[in-house]
Amino acid sequence: MPDDVAAARAAAEERSAFSHPPVDPDATAPYGDLPDQVIDFYAPRVQVGPGGPVPLVVVLHGGAWRAAHDRRHVTPFADFLARRGFAVASVEYRRGGDAPEGVAANTAAGRWPDTFDDVAAALDALPALVREVLPQGDPRRTVLVGHSAGGHLALWAAARHLLPADAPWRTDRPAPLRGVVALAPIADLAVADKLDVCGGATRQLLGTDDLFEQRRPYADPALLLPTGIATTLVQGRADRVVPQAVAEAYADAAAKAGEVVGLTLLADVGHFPLIDPVADACAVVAEEIAQLAW
Repeated sequence: MPDDVAAARAAAEERSAFSHPPVDPDATAPYGDLPDQVIDFYAPRVQVGPGGPVPLVVVLHGGAWRAAHDRRHVTPFADFLARRGFAVASVEYRRGGDAPEGVAANTAAGRWPDTFDDVAAALDALPALVREVLPQGDPRRTVLVGHSAGGHLALWAAARHLLPADAPWRTDRPAPLRGVVALAPIADLAVADKLDVCGGATRQLLGTDDLFEQRRPYADPALLLPTGIATTLVQGRADRVVPQAVAEAYADAAAKAGEVVGLTLLADVGHFPLIDPVADACAVVAEEIAQLAW
């Protein structure tokens, strides 16, 4: 496909994904004292199955870990999942940070270690919050879902038991998850860095030069394998934001570690249809979640 045609299609996909009005949650609860340390909760809109509590889908939004992109853009996706019968928890976390020289402040990616502090704290607090705020959800049947940078954070959160011993986020056992569904994830930070994914976002997240390599063992999901947790990657073949090679690198690393990771590749699909409720790709995502959740 000619590059100008591919670019036009990608732009149309992005417009569609961001065209939906935000959907207010049924409840919002804090997991910390800061403004970004909150979780939105969506009750299931329909009853699927025999009744009683339903699987919980935890959503980590994308946006290259940048402050300009918060959870609001995935509220239609969260509502879409709730309309499929899931209980949904959409996590906010600190983004942005000190911009390197020559980088605009509002486009700096991530906060070290704050972004990781928040994701770990949110997931640790989630079971109690669900019992209090969203009793329709069953924390024992949790599927962690993340898109783009959120896909990186979802894979990382599922691997906290494999972090170095001195990592403050390390857990002594695997997370009690039914599985992880990572959507176009920035799953291998080294490969993403080589491909300059999201304009150097990985080095803005971890730091440049020596800091990048020093911090990768604490932050790169491709180095934290095998997790022992069922994991599926969903990736558009036409993704111009996070190329297919990044997901493939993670799947290859998992295979070398003795773990089978599912990789669903969608033809003629770019980055944003995966979270666009009107896109066929979003229905595929819901089915991948359901296969793990039920």
